Amino acid sequence: MSEDIYPHIATAYNAAAAMAPGLKARFEAAGFDPATISSLAVLSQLPVMKKEELLTLQRESPPYGGFLATDPKDIEHIYVSPGPIFEPSLPGGGGHGLDMLFRSAGVGSGDIILNTWSYHLVPAGLLFDQAARATGATVIPGGVGNRELQAQIIVETGATSICASTAFFLALADTVIEKYGREAWTIKTAFLGGEMGDWMAKRRRIEADYGVTTWAAYATADLGLVAYEDGNDGYLCHPDRIVQICDPDTGAPLPDGETGEIVVTARAAEWPMIRFGTGDSAFALESEADGRVIRLSAIQGRVGAAVKVREIFVYPRAIEEVVIATPGATAAQAIITRENDRDTLRLHLMIEEGTDRVMAEAAATETFQLHARIRADAVEFVDTLPENADLIVNLMDG
Repeated sequence: MSEDIYPHIATAYNAAAAMAPGLKARFEAAGFDPATISSLAVLSQLPVMKKEELLTLQRESPPYGGFLATDPKDIEHIYVSPGPIFEPSLPGGGGHGLDMLFRSAGVGSGDIILNTWSYHLVPAGLLFDQAARATGATVIPGGVGNRELQAQIIVETGATSICASTAFFLALADTVIEKYGREAWTIKTAFLGGEMGDWMAKRRRIEADYGVTTWAAYATADLGLVAYEDGNDGYLCHPDRIVQICDPDTGAPLPDGETGEIVVTARAAEWPMIRFGTGDSAFALESEADGRVIRLSAIQGRVGAAVKVREIFVYPRAIEEVVIATPGATAAQAIITRENDRDTLRLHLMIEEGTDRVMAEAAATETFQLHARIRADAVEFVDTLPENADLIVNLMDG
């Protein structure tokens, strides 16, 4: 991103405020003049806007809360997120940047992509469709459900790639293999949606079991693509997004390696998402000198899912890392209690029969400390954990 990004943003958002009364009111309430934006430090003086605030403003002034800074005739689609929150989609080639994910995965002309994301109300289906077609790939707009039919489609078209939730991918893959045989399974690349629990560990198992490479992006309905996997660690940030990691309470930018809320400013101001708090947490793997994030870590969880233990926020992602890095581990859970006026964290670990417990305990302890920045008080082996159990159980208040 060029160094003149901040004057561009100053001009764009100053003009947007003249058209969008909700945005103008936000600036005035904060005593913030968008025309003065000359650096990330100045931009960071604007308080973070939470998604809940946008919902409230839209209820007070439907449909956009006074935040649309363009002619309504320019809107291509209106998406609707739970709330409901209305998100106008303006012209933007390549699925608003999502084509960069497909290109990183080497998918394009000659590929046949089964897109099983919903095309109704939410943006996922259309954004993946537009992005895939921008690379020259052929798209089958499968949408949600119809597992038997979509399995047949994979077999008869020889589809090479799929866009799906992790759960639906597994259901489709198993249906194809059980009904038509493993030789009928032609999918080589899977673009999967994240889910709670040991998602990264599940991706590794999927790659081994089904002979695919898995890819993911971080996107929101409000912003489109924020960052995407490119074959290196974490997610590479979209060049037209100013991404920060901020303290979820104060909105202050945090240094690299410290987990906080993902806060994004879009370069385009027609739908003026400036210092917008996504509610998701991560940490910066790499940043520019001014603090603008270049590369994000894997998503650590929702901001509200973290639990503070001995003054350190522990995120569900740290528990996922334990499962990935511990030989023989199949599931894990952190149990947090308060004993003798001290926060106590125990790891419950499920392992496969025959696993070396000493090695597993050592690996789990080391991995957790590396990712959570605190030490677990104990590792306890358990026979079972409830399916889809919370990765962190906080009993300090119970």
